Amino acid sequence: MTALEDPGLREAATALADKLAAALAVPPSVDYGDDYRPDSPRWRDQSLSKGAAGVAVLHGLRAQLGRGGVGPVHAWLSRATRDELTAGPGAGLWFGAPSIAFALHLAAPGQYAGAVAELDTAVQKLIRTRLQAAHTRIDARLRPSPYEFDLTRGLAGLSAYLLHGAPDGDLLTQVLDYLVRLTEPVDAADPVGSAAPGWWTGDIPANEHDPAYADGHADFGMAHGCSGIVAALSLALLAGVRVDGHREAIARICRWLDAWRQDGTAGWWWPERITFGELATGRPGQQGPLRPSWCYGTPGLARAQQLAALATGDTARQQAAEVALVRCVNDPVQLSRLTDPALCHGLAGLVATTWHAAADAATDTLVNLLPTLVQPLLEHAFDTVPEGLPGLVEGNAGIALTLHTIATGTPSRWPACLLLA
Repeated sequence: MTALEDPGLREAATALADKLAAALAVPPSVDYGDDYRPDSPRWRDQSLSKGAAGVAVLHGLRAQLGRGGVGPVHAWLSRATRDELTAGPGAGLWFGAPSIAFALHLAAPGQYAGAVAELDTAVQKLIRTRLQAAHTRIDARLRPSPYEFDLTRGLAGLSAYLLHGAPDGDLLTQVLDYLVRLTEPVDAADPVGSAAPGWWTGDIPANEHDPAYADGHADFGMAHGCSGIVAALSLALLAGVRVDGHREAIARICRWLDAWRQDGTAGWWWPERITFGELATGRPGQQGPLRPSWCYGTPGLARAQQLAALATGDTARQQAAEVALVRCVNDPVQLSRLTDPALCHGLAGLVATTWHAAADAATDTLVNLLPTLVQPLLEHAFDTVPEGLPGLVEGNAGIALTLHTIATGTPSRWPACLLLA
């Protein structure tokens, strides 16, 4: 990884990261009454994505480089752990005990040894329970919930936690074995049968009321879909952790992505998700690329396929993925659809994804495009993020950490929570 080459741009990114971090120096003293609950959209102490755990990561990584003191780190960690930590069905890399454990490892390495050990044990227990339930579900020929396997709550995200925290343990290989098995079709007793991939879910997407989803859907994105699965498998293989069927599983997902790749005026793009009706016709209902976000857009999907190519030595796929990303970020129509500065759906996510892809790219094209992407982020970093959230993935801490990262060029494990590295 290298820092931004333009000194002026690097200085501006550094200054803005400092300003954003300073605005998040102290946890707010106010609670939100009845809205303070684990599923509150306004405030989640235990959330890497939306709350205190994510802000602690920002301050911890900055303190380790001398860009701030340890006071904010401990203040936000204290806020994140003030109530009993969640290790139930809603817990995952972005929320609950795994989120706090991930934050502690990053923000305060070598500290809180007792708490870290206790959390690691709780997370391992959670993963074993999830694995048993997942294999039981597959044996029963049932469809998964996306939260069984996705990045936010599921086993793909938990594999990233293990890859960086316990890469030599047997639990990581068990999770990878499951992800390999997940890529195989499930001959379920429903209209879809064995025609769909193993990650086809019967769940209806949030806020979706279209009856076309009655027979389930397949998600393509990094956050909840097959791109997150292939990124998790590829990152493990790149780290030297391999299980039986590993490469075959990566190839299976890549073939699916190839089959649903669309050729538009601004290059290749992929649908966000497809229904059974679209599966039957082989054509997506989506007419063109939507916003170029990390979570569902071409940037995230291209990075996932670049990682797959790097892991398997597929130079043709690497070139194709990088060209898809280049053409996407050169398209003003797609860029105009980004409406917030955050990591998940917005400008920071586009910058972070492109920066990581550029570091692994075969040419300098993506590196040369970075300044044109960073400038809008500098201009809009203080725009209101959705719901005014302070956290890492969906809030201001993630914007500050993205700017800090590209300004310093310092490698870190925090992008694991996005499966970018």
